[in-house]
Amino acid sequence: MDDYAECVKRRAAVGAVVASVLLASGARAETVNAPAVVTAYAVRLDLGRGPSIGGCRVFPTDNAWNLNIRAAPQRARSAQTIAFIQAHGGDFLHADFGENQTYGLPYVVVPQNQPLVPIAYDAYGDESDPGPMPIPLNAPVEAGSDRHVLVLRQGTCDLFELYGARRTTNGWVAQSGARFDLNSNALRPMGWTSADAAGLPITPGLVRYEEVASGHVDHAIRVTFDVTQAGFILPATHMASSTTSADAPPMGLRLRLSAAYDVSSLTGQARVLAVTMQNFGFIVADNGSNWFFQGAPSPYWNDSELNQLKGIPGTAFEVVDTGPVRNG
Repeated sequence: MDDYAECVKRRAAVGAVVASVLLASGARAETVNAPAVVTAYAVRLDLGRGPSIGGCRVFPTDNAWNLNIRAAPQRARSAQTIAFIQAHGGDFLHADFGENQTYGLPYVVVPQNQPLVPIAYDAYGDESDPGPMPIPLNAPVEAGSDRHVLVLRQGTCDLFELYGARRTTNGWVAQSGARFDLNSNALRPMGWTSADAAGLPITPGLVRYEEVASGHVDHAIRVTFDVTQAGFILPATHMASSTTSADAPPMGLRLRLSAAYDVSSLTGQARVLAVTMQNFGFIVADNGSNWFFQGAPSPYWNDSELNQLKGIPGTAFEVVDTGPVRNG
């Protein structure tokens, strides 16, 4: 039985017990709504079992994004990869989001009956999922040149992401686009991009204020580097470089903040995120500024707390072995 089925089984068992207790205490049978009882306790049972957005579990618990890698083996030549990053402009961590809401990657949750609109591609259509897609014309577009659009559809729990998106009269034109089923671990076809250079989904790797405020983030975080390798590690499916050095970070590379790094002096949002980096780490998802990691905009981010992370050097990280590098 998989984790989700086991969770459902436990929900039913707890619901049945609670319902029987209510009945034994004198409650009338018609007032004891068993499904409601199960639902009421489901949230408690799901704590720590992976992220959710809009009522949708963001991939199964055994998905790479949701795996705790604190005790995973270190990759051979980990130190050389960190040295390569640092020698090519690497420095300290940088949260690419904060109080200024023009930074960050916005996403929107739409209902299951959201109208479909046409999608056209003008760059990487041969590696993109065809439209139509449930992307509203007023969906937020990331500021800057990448112009990502991220949409999660409730009910079906699928994710639609565009890169280089521009609105048309009745739909969107984009350079590339992808759909991900959040109930599945299925990957993009080998060699295909997505709305991200690595062929990965973007939304699951974003830091969201709500989860940081809860005190724990239960997934890996999207990170970028200026120079990457001409290769990828699953779950990435695409590379975006001609650099052949075996020490350059490939797309899909997993990194974690060393467990030996003392996070006790950090406070607030910085402390939560540093612990997340020790437990779930980073996944290399795109070319960009070194050690920049991404979050969704929120008016509740606290720059004085987030800026503490700028004191963590790249040398405090190590590379985790999650599989071979694939080329071509």
